[in-house]
Amino acid sequence: MKKIPHRLYLTEEQMPKQWYNLRADMKELPDPMLNPATFQPVSEEDLYPIFCKQLAHQEMDGTTRYIDIPEEIQDFYKMYRPSPLIRAFNLEKALGTPAKIYYKFEGNNTSGSHKLNSAIAQAYYAKEQGLTSLTTETGAGQWGTALAEACSYYNLPLTVYMVKCSYEQKPFRKAIIETFDGHIVASPSSTTNAGRKILEKDPNTTGSLGCAISEAVEKAVTTEGCRYVLGSVLNQVLLHQSIIGLESKTAMEMLDEYPDIVIGCAGGGSNLGGLIAPFMQDKLTGKASPRIIAVEPASCPSLTRGRYAYDFCDTGRVTPLARMYTLGCGFIPSANHAGGLRYHGMSPILSKLYHDGYMEAVSVEQTKVFEAATLFAKQETILPAPESSHAIRAAIDEALKCKETGEAKTILFGLTGTGYFDMNAYSSYLNGTMTDTVPTDEELEKAFGELPKIPGIQ
Repeated sequence: MKKIPHRLYLTEEQMPKQWYNLRADMKELPDPMLNPATFQPVSEEDLYPIFCKQLAHQEMDGTTRYIDIPEEIQDFYKMYRPSPLIRAFNLEKALGTPAKIYYKFEGNNTSGSHKLNSAIAQAYYAKEQGLTSLTTETGAGQWGTALAEACSYYNLPLTVYMVKCSYEQKPFRKAIIETFDGHIVASPSSTTNAGRKILEKDPNTTGSLGCAISEAVEKAVTTEGCRYVLGSVLNQVLLHQSIIGLESKTAMEMLDEYPDIVIGCAGGGSNLGGLIAPFMQDKLTGKASPRIIAVEPASCPSLTRGRYAYDFCDTGRVTPLARMYTLGCGFIPSANHAGGLRYHGMSPILSKLYHDGYMEAVSVEQTKVFEAATLFAKQETILPAPESSHAIRAAIDEALKCKETGEAKTILFGLTGTGYFDMNAYSSYLNGTMTDTVPTDEELEKAFGELPKIPGIQ
């Protein structure tokens, strides 16, 4: 029997030189974004006031299968990539399962997550265009941290609008973002018109990613030489994150392995879309048929309980409309939800694939997520991010099913990052004060009632 190493690192020469555009192999493309004023499809030029031009082009390009990674970005990647593919031998033993569990670990950089894969690309294109500053939003803080790193590398001033409850729960995120010269603001804030309107409606709001996006976009379009960048949801982000799946597939091929099940946590879709990309390509082209499972929090269940509809990507209703699984742009996740993945919608690419039956979705309560996180930490010595632990929960559940059936399935999941900035949440779980909050049908129906009315469409 071939000996499988605990950790497999590709060489720098084996790293992907191109990103993979999943849309090129989809049977049907996601529906186009719509201009919120005219309800007509958005053009590439329409995006120029918000995004830098090259990113706008990547956002709209649904046909180019592989896109070259600029050499400067490849060189930056080599500071923390390739990331390891790890066989969870100790977790398998603890579970007593015949399943083979692998995970792709993306936490070996200061941001502690996969987010840097896209942050450096977006900062690179902004600098290349001659832009003078960037704005963004962040929920749990990984994206804000990663973008602060990338902008510091290119000497680009950055303003980060962080969801208020996360800002309060994770003060050390502020410190690290400021270490990399980023300016951070708790959102919603009084610094923008969008923030002031949200606070006027609910002065005690704990915020949401939709709120923070509204503020960041407003800052970008009202500041000369500034553009907005986003860490998830968008087509361009899934493109950049495909490096995760491409490395994973190459590493598994070296081990003569192929996953029966691929599992990723799902908030806006960046990690999930990146991890599954080459495996979904195999599924779309008929080469293989792995089960692909998205795992989301029960407190923000966009895929499992949302509507597949056109909606605004932000709470302030200034962004283009995207057709996606959504809880409504006004939906605010419970403040006690500590596990990130707080976005009201889901990547249009992943929404379309889910709608068409190419992948599954499950939602899990956060106490069960942290139960899985602590078990994993004890067995594998990595303290996982709460977001990543949603995937761990599902991987454990699938491995236990194999224990019952005796099947030796191969499971691959994404360990998106580390949980070292999430100790308040871990403390809450360990001292028994963590609770689960699941939105009621009535709460969701209220949010659905505010979905935009589009003549002839919805």
